[in-house]
Amino acid sequence: MAVPALFQPLKLRSLELQHRGWVSPMCQYSCEPDGAAGVPNDWHLMHLGSFAAGGAALILTEAAAVNAAGRISPRDAGLYNDEQALGWERIVSFVHRHGVADTKIGVQLAHAGRKASTYWPFSGRSGSVPASDGGWETVGPGPQAFDGYAPPAAMTEDDIRGVIADFAAAASRAVDIGFDTIELHGAHGYLLHQFQSPLINDRTDSWGGTAEGRSRLTLAVIDAVRNVIPESMPLLLRISATDWAEGGISVEDSVSLAAQAAARGVDLVDVSSGGAVAHQQIQPGPGYQTEFAARIRRETGVATGTVGLLTSPDQAEHVVATGQADGVFIARAALRDPHWWLRAAFELGHNLRWAPQYERAVPRRSF
Repeated sequence: MAVPALFQPLKLRSLELQHRGWVSPMCQYSCEPDGAAGVPNDWHLMHLGSFAAGGAALILTEAAAVNAAGRISPRDAGLYNDEQALGWERIVSFVHRHGVADTKIGVQLAHAGRKASTYWPFSGRSGSVPASDGGWETVGPGPQAFDGYAPPAAMTEDDIRGVIADFAAAASRAVDIGFDTIELHGAHGYLLHQFQSPLINDRTDSWGGTAEGRSRLTLAVIDAVRNVIPESMPLLLRISATDWAEGGISVEDSVSLAAQAAARGVDLVDVSSGGAVAHQQIQPGPGYQTEFAARIRRETGVATGTVGLLTSPDQAEHVVATGQADGVFIARAALRDPHWWLRAAFELGHNLRWAPQYERAVPRRSF
């Protein structure tokens, strides 16, 4: 029997992935907010380790902030100090040791910009965290606030240059830790996306004003990170293909950004959408973002990953088999079933190795 498209290997630079089923970044809001701020802990080890044992070929971590002010909430992870690096190193080692699909792991580097310093979802509160409760002043392209959040400080030239340097420093740490790849978070209304979107960025200097100016920060971060990581390491970029709002980023804009990113050394574009503004009009449905990944792949030639309401093995197989994307990122479905990839392999008639501790539970069927 032919190997299903979902379970065929993929090579990005020197990184060899055993198959095309991957873990999407998912914030856990589980770091301690005080003494161990931004440090991944036992929860993160269990959370990410379960996917390694469950057969994922690639795991992307939740957003790891490149500086303290870039965290989404006081309980979000970071990669800007040695203690955080040690926490991540423990997880990377575990995934490499126990991943049943020769699992690889990448870190998503991010800065939340004007959407930073917020309460985490299960805190019972919402909106911006005040300084009296551990919050901080946020930054953005300009002083416009996201709905219900505190206004950010408009970034100066020095602020922008500092953030670019912070992305590069975090990338260097990621290499030293042993991460297999890095993804830059340019989506969901966070800092890089804030600069990209004309709904947010109304600067008149070289960091705004035109599509070229609005893309400048994202491209500068790509250049800075590409310069400090090995030539053999693939670089990923997550984007919001559309703002789902009039006057915002269009799919055409994202095709152009993806082409420019690929020319600068991005190896795969992780295609999501939305998050810039509260008045977005998303039209969700099964695989509702896959058409964006397919168009970017078709028009630029860059590899793409797709995400969003992709829950069944048959869906994922169809996406890859029809060339709509090179891989499928699984998110909520993986939270419901951390062994999603083992189940997918069984349902699609493919033998995927199980952890020896779990072999007694392998379904018996002749393939």
